[in-house]
Amino acid sequence: MTDPASIRYSLADTLLASARALQAVHEGQSLSDVLGQVPAATRGATQAVTFHVLRNLGQALEVRHMLVPKTPPVPLLDALLQVALCVLDTAMQAEALVAAGKTPRADWPVYAVHTAVDQAVEAVAGHRQIRPFKALMNGVLRRFTRERDAILTRARGNPEARWNHPNWWVRRIRQAWPEHWKMVLGAADFPPPMTLRVNVRQCSQAQLLAELAASGIAAHAQGPSGVVLAHPRPVHDVPGFTQGWWSVQDESAQLAAPLLGVKPGMRVLDACAAPGGKTAHLLELADIELLALDADPVRLERVQQNLDRLQLTHAGVRLLAADASKTDPWWDGQPFDAILADVPCTGSGVVRRHPDIRWLRRETDIARTVALQRRIVKALWQTLKPGGHFLYVTCSVFPQEGEEQARWLQAQYPDAVRLEAPGQLLPTGPEAGDGFFYALFAKQTGVDKNNTP
Repeated sequence: MTDPASIRYSLADTLLASARALQAVHEGQSLSDVLGQVPAATRGATQAVTFHVLRNLGQALEVRHMLVPKTPPVPLLDALLQVALCVLDTAMQAEALVAAGKTPRADWPVYAVHTAVDQAVEAVAGHRQIRPFKALMNGVLRRFTRERDAILTRARGNPEARWNHPNWWVRRIRQAWPEHWKMVLGAADFPPPMTLRVNVRQCSQAQLLAELAASGIAAHAQGPSGVVLAHPRPVHDVPGFTQGWWSVQDESAQLAAPLLGVKPGMRVLDACAAPGGKTAHLLELADIELLALDADPVRLERVQQNLDRLQLTHAGVRLLAADASKTDPWWDGQPFDAILADVPCTGSGVVRRHPDIRWLRRETDIARTVALQRRIVKALWQTLKPGGHFLYVTCSVFPQEGEEQARWLQAQYPDAVRLEAPGQLLPTGPEAGDGFFYALFAKQTGVDKNNTP
């Protein structure tokens, strides 16, 4: 029997695996789910190539359409053409940079130009279903190498190819953020920094930085409890992971728990808890009685695993699989002192972290998520104690899911007093935090059912 560790995977294998992943995304599947099914031995390379392709997919789609105007009859072939064109373009960019004495970006999957062409053709030849199209792949890629500059100039006339987001997305971001839209779209084409949140119950920021330095890992402090690694790496390669010293959490997401201002003894609701980063942060800050809800029981298991690793499980913590918008099954009638409503959204603020989101979403999804968010807020507001705090959060850069919702909440509930909070955070550069929206409210006392103070 062949030892799996002895198997060597070629670039052709990686390109084909990436094409299968891309085809699944085109068919509406989450990339995380797809990559979870890729064999561990080739998952890293497949993820690297697929992430890169998705960050450059607008251009790849337009170039494929220019060079192969009719959609290929086999979806896998179409996906492989897109992958190969993207990898080849990156190879040519890298070759030009090296020739000019410059260094290609560290996150690029860089191969020699002739290798990218040959291995893409080999990927077609090695798969029975698409083998008859070997000459097509070879011809398309070789034409691209000859005419790249002219092809890209023409392709980038399409905003989708220029900005690597669907045209409707480009239009909405441009309308919403006329001064920042280019930076917001451009930032999505870079991988995010790897930011840790120190578990102050187990470690200090200074202690973690010292441990990282002793291990030869460059890092710097970010905010009161954040640590940013100079270069991302697997979590198990970073000191303190198994001991629960820290969690991976973007700097924008780290604002949530401190904003809610929890204090010992408070009764707190985390209404949409999975995957549990903000849940854990709340428990790190104070000894509270916490109810954490999530509609997905599988994702809720991940919350429990995180709490176990961080040593944050105690009698005052309860995890429950339930729909936050329907209170009867889970609310006991006792009001909460504080509520964290990190509601479902389009995820438009975390596309650099999940590059498939921009291609999975449809413009109509915005109205759908807005309606869901309002159902959740309506249900939760009644469970908040007078004088209590309510934090509305989304990882979105669409105003319909952010500022417009905050204004709706104020109009809907005259007893809602808006407090100071960051509002909209935009990802305006490779080192910036993710796109988030924060609105904090206090429930005013002394307002009767007729909305009269």
